[in-house]
Amino acid sequence: MIIGVPSEIKNNENRIALTPGGALELTKRGHTVYVQKNGGVGSGFNDQMYIDAGAQILDTIEEVYATAEMIMKVKEPIESEYKLIKKDQLVFTYFHFASHRPLTDAMIESGAVCLAYETVESADRSLPLLIPMSEVAGRMAIQQGAKYLEKPIKGKGVLLGGVPGVPPGKVLVIGGGVVGTQAAKMAAGLGAQVTILDVSLARLRYLNDVMPANVVTRFSSEMNIRDLIPHMDLIVGAVLIPGAKAPNLITRDMLKDMSPGTVVVDVAVDQGGCIETCKPTTHEDPTYIIDDIVHYCVANMPGAVPYTSTVALTNATLPYAIQLANKGWRQACNESRELKLGLNVANGKVCYKGVSEAFDLDYTPVEDILG
Repeated sequence: MIIGVPSEIKNNENRIALTPGGALELTKRGHTVYVQKNGGVGSGFNDQMYIDAGAQILDTIEEVYATAEMIMKVKEPIESEYKLIKKDQLVFTYFHFASHRPLTDAMIESGAVCLAYETVESADRSLPLLIPMSEVAGRMAIQQGAKYLEKPIKGKGVLLGGVPGVPPGKVLVIGGGVVGTQAAKMAAGLGAQVTILDVSLARLRYLNDVMPANVVTRFSSEMNIRDLIPHMDLIVGAVLIPGAKAPNLITRDMLKDMSPGTVVVDVAVDQGGCIETCKPTTHEDPTYIIDDIVHYCVANMPGAVPYTSTVALTNATLPYAIQLANKGWRQACNESRELKLGLNVANGKVCYKGVSEAFDLDYTPVEDILG
């Protein structure tokens, strides 16, 4: 198969979908890998490293899309890429369709096969291609939140870990999945007082067992959220419904209950956000203030640490990319339930229920697509 790896062109996105090591694994199996010139530089991988791994370099993004049978990306295609995507071309990337109607419409119109990292699902219901970036984003949520609590950036002026004689900051993490667990772990490591919410009692029991003493668990409900937010310095939204829009668990009217300078970090913003007042921002302009509350809503947080993120992502995606390249997408999806669940849009049809329900679009069962 011919695999194309274009440069990412989203604002301040320095990741690339494949390391040189990943390229080597594909080329030694007889596949052809084309990487856009300087595409890996932001992650610490120069063109020569890809050439040494058996890949070939193409000068422009147009050449990559025109040549490849399978496109491997990190972030969803943006508007300037829509016209480059061809009918029957396999695009393997994060899509987050349910939060962006124009992208959904464009991919339906293209006739491409859109296999979304975020809905590939293992037998245990885990999301293996979302986990590595969720781990990065969860840890970064605390790193960024701690920074934006500083007074010069309009935060409260609270040091999360406190100092002797001064109590530590208070952190609320909404959601006990991968993002929430990593966020709570990082905040606890800094010495903060952490409360983590989830609707699964089984998950809360697990977290209660594994977290240090400065992390407490509570059941997630509107009453508990309203009870907790007035006392918090940093609030992390870490709620995910695979392939669907995140629910608004903190509404606009709740901001008045928070103290001025509170920081909210919505990691779910690329799925529509679980904080009603959150809208996607960029690394270039990451925050805004509403009702004296600092909002940090960067939709590609792991892009700020591209070396770590690129290596972690390739570790997770490569086994699936090899299956797709070796067998073709139809056979691979027929033989792998995990990959089958990754199909969101194919041949002009929506075949993932979360996407069809988000926009009231016709739904075609994936089995009908695969034949």
